[in-house]
Amino acid sequence: MLYRYLGQSGLLVSRICLGTMTFGMKDWGCDQKTANAIVRHFIDQGGQFIDTADMYSAGLSEEMLGNALKNHHREDLVVASKCWFRMGEGANDKGLSRKHIFDAVEKSLKRLKMDYLDLYQVHGPDWFTPMEETMSALDDLVRQGKIRYIGCSNYYAWQIVKANSIAEKHGKEKFISAQHLYNLVRRDIENEILPACADQGLGMLCWSPLAGGFLSGKYGRDQELPEGSRISFRKTIDVPRYFSDQAFDVIDELKTISTEIGKTPSQISLAWLLFDRRVTSVIIGPKNVEQLKDTLEVADWNLEQEFHQRLETKLELPSGYPMEWVELGFGNISGKEEFKPDHYRFPQQRN
Repeated sequence: MLYRYLGQSGLLVSRICLGTMTFGMKDWGCDQKTANAIVRHFIDQGGQFIDTADMYSAGLSEEMLGNALKNHHREDLVVASKCWFRMGEGANDKGLSRKHIFDAVEKSLKRLKMDYLDLYQVHGPDWFTPMEETMSALDDLVRQGKIRYIGCSNYYAWQIVKANSIAEKHGKEKFISAQHLYNLVRRDIENEILPACADQGLGMLCWSPLAGGFLSGKYGRDQELPEGSRISFRKTIDVPRYFSDQAFDVIDELKTISTEIGKTPSQISLAWLLFDRRVTSVIIGPKNVEQLKDTLEVADWNLEQEFHQRLETKLELPSGYPMEWVELGFGNISGKEEFKPDHYRFPQQRN
């Protein structure tokens, strides 16, 4: 297993992160016995970064993870959780207020049977709570020893910059990570969010790196969804999110490359993300050990640049304004430097 530093911190994490959204999930998830086996195999193979959230299975995921970890060395692990979603009927049982963040951390720690979390993430933007209140509450929890580092998830680029600017101004803890939707067929974050993370020193954690299983290649262009598949239970969300003619062009290229190099489409898709050094870790959510074994093949394997570029060109990524203007004019301010800026978006310059 290879490890990467999480943002501009000294925290090393495995570049494969075990996501636990499947733990306790009805229909397409797994039970406690299977969760125990998944966690054990992940750790045995060198994995130490595990991600959960209070809202996964309404708290059951955290409980199951706590049970699965009871016979493992806590100090060897990096455990992350999140808050933001509504978790009760009370007026304040949601969001990123000081009250809810404090309550949510205590409840997560109790479910996980832990004294602290290594990484605590805000699960989404709260349009009602001042960002100063949120950053102050997170900073207090770090100083109390309840959490070690803080991160965000599903934030806009401007919110990432604003949050860290507020923290820096007031001497508070800054975000070291961002957790966002990113995969071969949903590359929205390349235009604004990834450059913002690079500028602010945040490591990117990719959720849904396999597009809910779409990038496994088991779905046909004009075929019915296989009964019992994850997407069949989430088709109102995942089909419009991932399925398109261009997305199936990506699948076709994945299958071609798979035949050429002897790796599965899933493995190639994960390695495509890890090719970008701005990406710290990809979050995989297996529902059994066999799925985990397939994805762990990427733990120490890197995709060659040729195949990365072939896949990148299969999906048109409209940059929009102002990036399209910047791209047209970039040559006027570049050309004599040895290296391009770290956050420069064009693929041939990323590494």
